Amino acid sequence: MPFANQPRPDMLKSLADARPQPFWLDDPARPEPLPGLRADARTDLLIIGAGFTGLWTALLARQADPSREIIILEAGEAASGASGRNGGFVDASLTHGLENGLARWPAELASLVRLGKENLDGLEASVKDLGFDCDYQRSGELLVATEPYQLDGLRAVPAEAAPYGEKYTWLEREELRSVVNSPTYLGGLFNPDVATVNPARLAWGLRKACLEQGIRIYENTPALGLMRDGNFIHVRTAHATVRSARVALATNAFPPLLKRLSYYIVPVYDYVLMTEPLSAAQRAEIGWQARQGVSDVGNQFHYYRTSADGRILWGGYDAVYYWNNGFGPRYEQHPASFERLVDHFFQTFPQLEGLRFTHRWGGAIDTCSRFNVFWGTAHGGLSAYALGYTGLGVGASRFGAQVMLDLLDGRATERTRLGMVREKPVPFPPEPLRSGVVNLTRRSLDRADRNEGRRDLWLRLLDSLGLGFDS
Repeated sequence: MPFANQPRPDMLKSLADARPQPFWLDDPARPEPLPGLRADARTDLLIIGAGFTGLWTALLARQADPSREIIILEAGEAASGASGRNGGFVDASLTHGLENGLARWPAELASLVRLGKENLDGLEASVKDLGFDCDYQRSGELLVATEPYQLDGLRAVPAEAAPYGEKYTWLEREELRSVVNSPTYLGGLFNPDVATVNPARLAWGLRKACLEQGIRIYENTPALGLMRDGNFIHVRTAHATVRSARVALATNAFPPLLKRLSYYIVPVYDYVLMTEPLSAAQRAEIGWQARQGVSDVGNQFHYYRTSADGRILWGGYDAVYYWNNGFGPRYEQHPASFERLVDHFFQTFPQLEGLRFTHRWGGAIDTCSRFNVFWGTAHGGLSAYALGYTGLGVGASRFGAQVMLDLLDGRATERTRLGMVREKPVPFPPEPLRSGVVNLTRRSLDRADRNEGRRDLWLRLLDSLGLGFDS
């Protein structure tokens, strides 16, 4: 049966003491904020946003040209946005999964798979070389079926994926349950090309590396506007202006500085819980010794993994859009979503009933209609952007940064020749149609999950237009 959505009152006691803040940011290792920009400055490359995309852009730019002057402006603090709020899955996929890539770029999918694996290897090597502890674990991911109708589709994936260089392993029910013990599991796949990480510590480690390499970072300094002046761009902040030869926009789901990008991005809020550390007896009940990431394969899916200190992070399912691209702290707590997550957690792991949750939080995902990152330039090629990761940006952000630098430097590379890089997603309609489309799609996906995956007329129409949702 599909997950029920009516939590028992006794289960909600487990949520009573959960702090309304991201677990990853509630960390004594969190660095002190850096001073904001107070005086006008000049630079060769200005990066707006100190999340994963912005930090990788800075480090890769420094690696390519050690003499280049680089400044990063961050509206809050490094990792305070999506980079410190996500589940910490580092997926090799650049296309938001095999099926999405196969549907959109079948001719270049083998290249995209290879580039994605190279990107993950490069990220892993950088973490090792930079020498900071972010609990990076190349432990793979389990994709689990919890409904009988999902089994045939999952069984077909290894053969479908093999020609493109993907290596999935099928696990029957008992084999899967010997790895992670949930009565809801009917079978699943193991994907080795996924890691997990403490995402905030990854961002803080990249921030530290930037500072050590002479990159200037100004926190609590929102960029308020861009203006081209000949061969330079002037970026205005509250107290000063930066003149830069090139600008990289790495703002994720934040309201974009280029108005036209608001047609391509919708901020969709995802909600997450973190448990207290499991006891040895509780861990014995569920197994899960190798710390694999786990996702179920419903349209509305859960993702979950363990932490270094033996907790379980449990997130996903709801994806909430607020009217007119609503964005900000007031949307980061959603009691109904947290209650649903509690109920689904104990349906998945009934042997852990009574376990308490210590943290509850939400964050915005920069969603686009093709579900993976897209790029472009503005100001006559003096600025570039990478947006739209749709929840798989922890790994893909490094690749996104490389492409953005290629575009800013005018380099023709294998990356810039990709159709995925040259093409744009279909824009979202303006309000009120935008809310109508998003909410109708959510209802249809929920209906499909409760009707053995059968897609209604609306979802079939989206599929025919190349806009079909693929998680």
